[in-house]
Amino acid sequence: MNKFIDREAEITTLQTEYERSGSSLVILYGRRRVGKTTLITEFIKDKTALFFLASEESEVQNRNLFKEKAAEFTNNELLKNVDIRSWDTIFKVITNTPFALKPVIVIDEFQYIGKSNPAFPSIFQRIWEEQLKNSSIMVILCGSLISMMESQTLSYHSPLYGRRTAQIRLKQIPFRYYQHFFSNKTRKELIEMYAITGGVPKYIESFSESRDIFQSIQTSILNPSGYLYNEPYFLLQQEVTEIGSYFSIIRAIAAGNSRLSTISKVLEIKTTSLTKYLKVLIDLDILKREVPITEENPEKSKRGLYKITDNYIRFWFAFVYPNMSFLESGNSGIVMDKIHKGLVKNHISFVYEDVCIERMWELNADGCWPFYFTKIGRWWDKENEIDIVALDPDGNNLILGECKYWKEPVGITIFQELEKKAENVNWQKNNRQVWYVIFSASGFTDTLKQLASGRSDLLLFDEKD
Repeated sequence: MNKFIDREAEITTLQTEYERSGSSLVILYGRRRVGKTTLITEFIKDKTALFFLASEESEVQNRNLFKEKAAEFTNNELLKNVDIRSWDTIFKVITNTPFALKPVIVIDEFQYIGKSNPAFPSIFQRIWEEQLKNSSIMVILCGSLISMMESQTLSYHSPLYGRRTAQIRLKQIPFRYYQHFFSNKTRKELIEMYAITGGVPKYIESFSESRDIFQSIQTSILNPSGYLYNEPYFLLQQEVTEIGSYFSIIRAIAAGNSRLSTISKVLEIKTTSLTKYLKVLIDLDILKREVPITEENPEKSKRGLYKITDNYIRFWFAFVYPNMSFLESGNSGIVMDKIHKGLVKNHISFVYEDVCIERMWELNADGCWPFYFTKIGRWWDKENEIDIVALDPDGNNLILGECKYWKEPVGITIFQELEKKAENVNWQKNNRQVWYVIFSASGFTDTLKQLASGRSDLLLFDEKD
């Protein structure tokens, strides 16, 4: 699958930086497999560019390899053959070389050089200030270790702090683009694919040739030699030191323990000791802390729940990690049976809520309602839960919605229950207009469709259509 899909905003940012007069320094980072190198390759395909992929070798070896790349880039035989022990000299050759087009220098996996020599960000800062800053050149520093890239390039304590002209944290591809990857699949099938691959291009690629989601899971995930079998280990092992502690936390949340006190109790760890691990996982975009969308002070709310945001990691910890003994002993059929029985109820139905919220933002932008909501999320209290709550504070409009990934059509009972739940949502109660929306993977009963046809405040969205 050789397709470049989405990333319009990122390409626009890079092109804007390229077209600015003088120099530009762009920090591009994001988790493994998210498509950083593909984005850069697409951007520089029509430009004069030096692309250097740093390795985990020593700084000296990286410098020598960069020197060879620079010699080819500048067509400088002297640079190629001379022994150089300074990064400054290599960059000086580049900046002194005349180019027909503005040159672009890309250092991919930048953090590895700083890892081998912690002083390298200071060295590069000097090079930027003395040479690159006053040249007509674009520099892209790219990396996949989020914590190290932030500390080496974006942190207040980094020597490079304040030097960047733009930064891009590349995220997963949104669900709405999945039809471009799988043009022959229905929307329900696309939701299933998204529920496992989670918008990560490399994962999508590994699923692109399979006839259905279960064949993809069997081939790419449950096979101990498969591409995705140990992926969460690879994602975390370079970001954190106590990988066992982080795995225990993620597994506890995947098992349904979402409150801080519950996680603490299950793992027998004090809440004060737990919060530092949770913060790291949030910074890595693996977890997020949710509060009811109506909370006025989310940071101080005591109703926070922790949720796994990465679809693949959520699936892996729910179905693969707890069953590795079966997989390692060659009994993948047992695990596959568990997945067949629990995939929709225990995984896809939760991801479907995120798909619907993304769809809500699209409907909002398209003017689906006679107002625009500014906040959207979930809501709950001790007894009730609502999948979608969207707020329009300016007009006192409140949208309440449900997302049902069922095999059966959704009936009128769901709407009646939603109306009752509305009474418990304590937001602008004395002066508000309530609107309703229901999403269904398997359509609606005739009774509910007939009711909706006579009400302007109720919208139904059928994934089969």
